[in-house]
Amino acid sequence: MAYNTTGTVAFNLDLNNLIEEAFERCGQELRSGYDMRTARRSLNLMTLEWANRGLNMWTVEQGQIVLATGQSTYALPTDTIDLLDSVIRTGTDTNQTDINISRISESTFSTIPNKNATGRPIQVWINRQSGATAVTTITLNETLTATDTTITLSTTVGIASAGYIKIDSEIIYYSGTTSTDIQNCVRGQANTTAAAHTTATAIYVVNLPAINVWPTPDSSQTYTFVYWRLRRIQDAGNGINGEDIPFRFLPCMVAGLAFYLSMKIPGAEARIQMLKSEYQEQFEMAATEDREKASIRFVPRNMFYA
Repeated sequence: MAYNTTGTVAFNLDLNNLIEEAFERCGQELRSGYDMRTARRSLNLMTLEWANRGLNMWTVEQGQIVLATGQSTYALPTDTIDLLDSVIRTGTDTNQTDINISRISESTFSTIPNKNATGRPIQVWINRQSGATAVTTITLNETLTATDTTITLSTTVGIASAGYIKIDSEIIYYSGTTSTDIQNCVRGQANTTAAAHTTATAIYVVNLPAINVWPTPDSSQTYTFVYWRLRRIQDAGNGINGEDIPFRFLPCMVAGLAFYLSMKIPGAEARIQMLKSEYQEQFEMAATEDREKASIRFVPRNMFYA
C-alpha cells in the first residue's frame, strides 16, 4: 500500500510554541508577557546547565590564530567555553604540517623559568575567563594613534598587570604597567581594528578567554594556532526565532523547560518529580546520540630528557 507522505523534514518549534508546549506539560496555559519572560529566563539558564553537563557536539567550531613574533598571549572568541583540541600549523597547501601542541595547566605555565624564550610553540595554557566587560572610572589621558604601544591612562589602579582593555571598539592586549601607563601593547586584538582615540575616552576591562603559548613564537617561519572550540549555546530569542539546537534535542528542551517552570508556577508542584524524570530521560537519550561514533585510537607519547 502506497502512502502519500509530506516529503518534508522541516518541523521545528519557534520560541513561542516551545514555551507553550512546556506550559501545557505543567498543566498551565501561556497567558501573559511575564509568563514569556520567565520562561525565556529559565530557558537560558537551562542551556548554561547543558554546557556544564559536557560536550554539545553542535557547538564545536574550528578556528585559527596566526601567531605573531614575540607575542605569547592571544584572545579567543568571547563565547568560548573551552578548547577540545589544538595544533600548530606551519607551511601552506601541500607543504602544510600540523604539529601537536600540549595543553598545560596554569600551575605548570607559572613555573616555566623563562617565559620569553623563543621558538616553535610546543605548549599552551588556556586561560578560561568569562568574556565579561567591566566598567571602570579610568580614562585615556592622551590622544592615541593607531600605532602607539605605550598608553597613558588616568590611573592603572584597579587593573591587572597584564590583560585586555577596550577603548571605543578596539581591544588591546598589554603585558606591563606603571602607575599611569600600560606597556607592550598589542593593538587590534580579537578581530578588532587598531584606531586613533581621543583623550578622556572611557577604558573598559575585558576578561577575554585566551591562550598563552610557550615558547614565544620566533621569526623563523609563520605559525598558526588551529583549534577546535566548544562555544556557548545562543540565547533564547524574542519569540519568533528557532533555538540554537539540532532537531534531535527538541524533546529534551521542551521536557527540561517544563521541569524548570514547574518549580516556579503555582499549582504545578505535584508534577515536579514526573517532569524531572522525563527531562533526565530525554537528556540521556539525546546526549547518548550526540557523540562521536568513530573508533578511538590511543597513541603513546614518549618524552626523553638529556
